[in-house]
Amino acid sequence: MKMLKSTLAVVTAATALGISGLAQAGATLDAVQKKGFVQCGVSDGLPGFSVPDAKGTIVGIDADVCRAVAAAVFGDATKVKFSQLNAKERFTALQSGEVDVLSRNTTWTSSRDAGMGLVFAGVTYYDGIGFLVNKKLGVSSAKELDGATICIQAGTTTELNVSDYFRANGLKYTPITFDTSDESAKSLESGRCDVLTSDKSQLYAQRSKLAAPADYVVLPETISKEPLGPVVRKGDEEWFSIVKWTLFAMLNAEEMGVTSKNVEAEAKSTKNPDVARMLGADGEYGKDLKLPKDWVVQIVKQVGNYGEVFEKNLGKETPLQIDRGLNALWNNGGIQYAPPVR
Repeated sequence: MKMLKSTLAVVTAATALGISGLAQAGATLDAVQKKGFVQCGVSDGLPGFSVPDAKGTIVGIDADVCRAVAAAVFGDATKVKFSQLNAKERFTALQSGEVDVLSRNTTWTSSRDAGMGLVFAGVTYYDGIGFLVNKKLGVSSAKELDGATICIQAGTTTELNVSDYFRANGLKYTPITFDTSDESAKSLESGRCDVLTSDKSQLYAQRSKLAAPADYVVLPETISKEPLGPVVRKGDEEWFSIVKWTLFAMLNAEEMGVTSKNVEAEAKSTKNPDVARMLGADGEYGKDLKLPKDWVVQIVKQVGNYGEVFEKNLGKETPLQIDRGLNALWNNGGIQYAPPVR
């Protein structure tokens, strides 16, 4: 009898947890629809990723991911508000519900994905940690940085990765940490430190903001894997799926040659069954996500496919001049790849 009571207690507790979990499903989408916009956490100012333009509008590839989510949910990419967050603030803001999604050059790691009540929805940008130096330092490799003073942004994966790299290569260094990326860059420029270290994308972005960008060079070494992508709270599969498939839709659209200029025409007249399914001309795949039939059309029409968004914010015609590299599609020399809408 004692064993039976114990078993019943476990079953009852499990059932209660299941009901509680179900009650939470869809909570974020419901809240977003009720308030009428997506609250998006972005960086505190990183060119190419999320930074205010001359008019105060947040622009960049991370910001555009959030606009794409708004386009999918509301059919209107402008229904998004941005919270600028530094590295220390970002996770607390998401965990507390201050933001609905964090799209802020944030590295996907096991501890963040499994130990913080958060889950990554994909990879917006494949990156790695590197080093930015003034050319007058006279070094051409990270292995020549023995004894260097290095500026690092606090609260990032960079601190541990740099420590591991220098220890593995028998090198010594003096770290100076800062709360914001701008503080780190200014310290490099003033000569307070010899080296600025961060994700390479961030180094290119910070270099573009210096008074004399041509005086600085990013060293060739990439010392870590830094897959950067959007993050949501764990336990709401519905919202997780929407953010994840928004990014997948942008990648699939590029692969299929669907752009902001031709998406409406393709939706009406395509003969390609994969394109027809993706754009809502065949089937009801948006219904599975609780999204309108034309959710992908609205994403691409209003924000662009992945390639368009990359080139607009990071590509050769921007001050950053970043090559696609690993962020090219899987069939064009890179590793960006998305499951199909099917």
